[in-house]
Amino acid sequence: MTAIPDDLLARLAATIEARRGTDPERSYVARLLHKGEDAILKKIGEEATETVMAAKDGDRHKIIAETADLWFHTLVMLAHYNLSPGDVLAELARREGLSGIDEKARRSPD
Repeated sequence: MTAIPDDLLARLAATIEARRGTDPERSYVARLLHKGEDAILKKIGEEATETVMAAKDGDRHKIIAETADLWFHTLVMLAHYNLSPGDVLAELARREGLSGIDEKARRSPD
């Protein structure tokens, strides 16, 4: 297996950020960011559905490919909201070692 750089998510986020404001005709990311929230969220929904379908099929390659698509589009969403993978990783670090049940009970009611 190829070594994965520790900063891969940050590097992808930086590439996405660099595409912001570029020509939407020349960059998929620029086009998606230009279309805005609804287009970005719709794409995440599509990718999430495709990920679930791949998992149901049990095809390892498809599961990996669709999850990569989902993660990528989630990074685009984070960029849209001026958030970073580091923000999500910090939240995961905060939750580390907590029972899922306890963590959910600590959340403020919506």
